[in-house]
Amino acid sequence: MDLRQLEVVVAVAEEGGFTAAARRLHVVQSAVSGTVRGLEKELGVQLFDRTTHRVVLTAVGETFVQAARATLRAAELARSVADEARGELRGVLTIGTMQGVWLGLDRALAGLRAEHPGLVVKLRQEAVADIRTALRDRTVDVAVVAFDRQQRRGLEVRLLAREEMVLAASPARSFAEPDTVTFAEVARLPFVDFAPGWAIRGAVDRAFRAAALERGAVFEVNDIGAAVELVRHDLGVCVLPESIAAQYPELTPRRFQGRPPRWDVTVARPAGEPSPAVAALLRLLG
Repeated sequence: MDLRQLEVVVAVAEEGGFTAAARRLHVVQSAVSGTVRGLEKELGVQLFDRTTHRVVLTAVGETFVQAARATLRAAELARSVADEARGELRGVLTIGTMQGVWLGLDRALAGLRAEHPGLVVKLRQEAVADIRTALRDRTVDVAVVAFDRQQRRGLEVRLLAREEMVLAASPARSFAEPDTVTFAEVARLPFVDFAPGWAIRGAVDRAFRAAALERGAVFEVNDIGAAVELVRHDLGVCVLPESIAAQYPELTPRRFQGRPPRWDVTVARPAGEPSPAVAALLRLLG
């Protein structure tokens, strides 16, 4: 058994099939299926249940993949230690991000690229709940994400910014006050909401619960661009972090009276000593 076999098995498990894993690994599908069959024969166990429509891990396969991931991480760490001793970093750094959350990540990535051109960076843009799971499973090395206090448990987390959210509306929509709105006023309006699991959705839910009000979602989306288009055509209003709303001058932002929705943008990683690549990114994030 070698590292390449482990990498293939993990790819099949994460991609959900041999064809998708082959695309990820840049090999032909027959090479992937042949590697898995050969490893299963060597181990004397079946790692995957195969049907005409899907490939799923067996119970033994689930346990094996967890161990395979740990082995691959250990091998990557060993390589990175040697690279660091030579003054350079190689390998792959997987960073979790959310839509609209950068806060200096672009500058940090530029600095990382300049210092370590041999390092491959993969950005995984997902909902906050999925990023939390990926950090726990260590399929993401580090994340720039808006975690609430409960989601931070078991992780090493550092605050990057605390940001207020505003109501974004079409200029055609009128309000009682020119620059501010109340939660009661917003609760009566058609609302563009984000899907459960989004950090924005979580912050808005908490703010309306604190105000003892319910809002009526007319649209539910999983894309900031789609939300902006709906608001721009005056089909509803939407709550956005102030930095994101400022990117769309065609919308009119209004602050909330009282306690507005907020989010804390953090850099988060699994507990323990960071890899050299993660440490380099943390330093560049400041």
